[in-house]
Amino acid sequence: MVKVGLTGGYATGKSFVAGEFERLGCHIIHADRLGHAALEPEGEAYGPAVREFGDAILSADGTIDRKKLASIVFMDAERLALLNSFVHPAVFRLEEQMMQAFRAEDPGGIAVIEAAILIETGRYKVFHRLIVTICAFETQIARAMSRDKLSREQVLARLENQMPADEKRRYADYVIDTDGPKSDTTNQVRNVYQQIKHFADSGCA
Repeated sequence: MVKVGLTGGYATGKSFVAGEFERLGCHIIHADRLGHAALEPEGEAYGPAVREFGDAILSADGTIDRKKLASIVFMDAERLALLNSFVHPAVFRLEEQMMQAFRAEDPGGIAVIEAAILIETGRYKVFHRLIVTICAFETQIARAMSRDKLSREQVLARLENQMPADEKRRYADYVIDTDGPKSDTTNQVRNVYQQIKHFADSGCA
């Protein structure tokens, strides 16, 4: 099975691109969804997160309010790193379980893991191919403000904690620019998929 990493900055269209790869028949793992699962009451990171950040991050029903948690960690790089130290190991284990299931079901298939910080954590090294999504900086800000109902200052605070796009591009086997119409992004995805499919069919993985 070919393992493909899909990464990019905040609000650069990773989820849309992942959806297009899924439509083409790839197996998709959304790391952020696994991160959410890890912070659920039954999740591995729930206890450590509550102990560290306190009851103030909890909703009335005892679940973690991710917006409250985000307001703490995205303003403090050290606190963000601490949260990641709880969440990332749990996510990696869940990813590996899903990969094993995909491999058993479809040994010659393509599995795409969508995650925001594959490069920063060094995990990009475990993939056969790496895709990086990009878009104009102002497009990124506008999308994030609209999607997540954040102020410009809040978006900029999150972006300051991420690797610059130009640096991410240096690690990429493929770059998908999502700044234009969705149809243009879809065409880029299709082209990249054909190249990865050729790689998979050639037995290089």
